[in-house]
Amino acid sequence: MANAQMIHDAQEYLARENVPGWLIYDYLGCNPVLAQVAPASGHVTRPVFLYVPASGSPTLLTHHVDAGKFADTGVDSVVYSSRVTLESALRDTLAGAASVAMEYSPRNGLPRVSRVDAGTVELVRSMGPDVVSSAYLMQYATQRWSPEQLAGHQRAADKLGRIVNEAFARIGQRLADGVTEFEIAEFIRRRFGEEGLTTADGPIVSTNAHCSDPHYEPAAEGSSVIVPGDWVLIDLWAREDTPGSVYADITWTAYVGDNPPERNRKIFDIVLGARDAALNFLKDAHAAGDPIQGWQADDVARRYITDRGYGEYFTHRLGHSIYHTVHGEGVNLDNFETHDTRRIIPGVGFSIEPGIYLPEFGVRSEIDAYMSEDGPYASSPVQRDIVLITVA
Repeated sequence: MANAQMIHDAQEYLARENVPGWLIYDYLGCNPVLAQVAPASGHVTRPVFLYVPASGSPTLLTHHVDAGKFADTGVDSVVYSSRVTLESALRDTLAGAASVAMEYSPRNGLPRVSRVDAGTVELVRSMGPDVVSSAYLMQYATQRWSPEQLAGHQRAADKLGRIVNEAFARIGQRLADGVTEFEIAEFIRRRFGEEGLTTADGPIVSTNAHCSDPHYEPAAEGSSVIVPGDWVLIDLWAREDTPGSVYADITWTAYVGDNPPERNRKIFDIVLGARDAALNFLKDAHAAGDPIQGWQADDVARRYITDRGYGEYFTHRLGHSIYHTVHGEGVNLDNFETHDTRRIIPGVGFSIEPGIYLPEFGVRSEIDAYMSEDGPYASSPVQRDIVLITVA
């Protein structure tokens, strides 16, 4: 069935913002939004358009060979077979609409939003409507968590917090046996299964210079043996293995021994300071009644790190949206890779994960946060101190 709540929320937004409709286009999975709003029952091989007007019933344009895959959506379908009948049906569907929102971002400013190819945008505009970005609409209609999803996220996050500390303890237990990064990654994956969690990939288990590669993943061959004096970073993400669940995603760091080097402590403290400064900014802005855009939080953390002399080593955005995929389609905390002007609205979840990546080691501290009606708060365990791994 089509997601009635998402369609209702989309029409609420369209009416409020005076946009005539939302045209969701997908071809061979290029736009994951369609699968959220009106999922097909199997593989779809031809272009599909779903038109959600500001009022009235949605219309689905689908090729004859794929029509059966949408029979259970409950959406009224118009079936085409040729290019001529597709264009005729699309023109009829859009008749009278001065503009439509699509997954389009001017100059590809927000790649996560910009799913529709230029040719399709040209086609729609040739039929009369202007094409505007669905960036804000799509977030409002599809990326806000339900209370059940929030509860599941928090359960998953709590399990991740336990598992990451179990992994650090496992390193200590296995030091004498030459434990590797890959072995600890395998341990984490096994614990996910035991705890009813699932993930598409990961985790990251890295030591020393490997920690300076933000998305390093150890392989069975060639991963480092962990020894006393090593710096260890673990980034793990998973969700409950149930339909509709959303991810949790955290990163913690540790030292094998009881006395981390002073430079590691210094970088660790700066990274945590930037993380906390960003979350406190979000809390203060909400309390003041100020609307908050994703880029503003990035600026706060980046300025904190830059003012302490390490800005060039913070090489990625501050945080990402979280939903059914670990990197969701909503607002990112980003004024570095993009300039994300989407508002952080109630109901969305996201990560806050500043990092400093020096040639010899890297530090990242990642928490999840949720924007409630009463303001933002950390929705995952929060690391406060370097974990010390006991050397047996």
